[in-house]
Amino acid sequence: MSKSHQQKSGLTNIWLFALELGFFSGLIWGGLHWLAYWFRFTKVSPGFIAEPFFRHEFLTTAFGHFVGYMMFIVFSVIASILYVLLLRKLKGPWPGLVYGVLWWSVIFIPGSQMFLMQPPFKLPWNTVISEFCIFLLWGMFIGYTAAIEYTDERKREQSTALA
Repeated sequence: MSKSHQQKSGLTNIWLFALELGFFSGLIWGGLHWLAYWFRFTKVSPGFIAEPFFRHEFLTTAFGHFVGYMMFIVFSVIASILYVLLLRKLKGPWPGLVYGVLWWSVIFIPGSQMFLMQPPFKLPWNTVISEFCIFLLWGMFIGYTAAIEYTDERKREQSTALA
């Protein structure tokens, strides 16, 4: 599909949109996770997503934090692609909130052993609440952004009225 046809029809390229959405969700919410760690709201290292691939000692260094941050961006891109491909037509913030809770559950409950962290019921409450809220907002960011892009009829009506 040519770019001029794409602009006329008002269709958004699913792949480019998902990549951009994932990049910015990882950048924003990974950065917020790093700040929460730095201010000691959470004891989960910013490199927790990279734990299966790198030694824990490395991930506690400044460069390890950076590698973990980049891995969170990659994780967010993958999660965003999944959401856009499967759930983009769902309206409102609720599907994204549920999506974030599901990812938190996958990573922190059975995945806690893979990511070398304690299960949530053994972590301090401020860590559990901080991580849960970050994933909740991360999921809502992905879900609601996709919902606005793919279910906002006003934008499509305006483009067809001009044609």
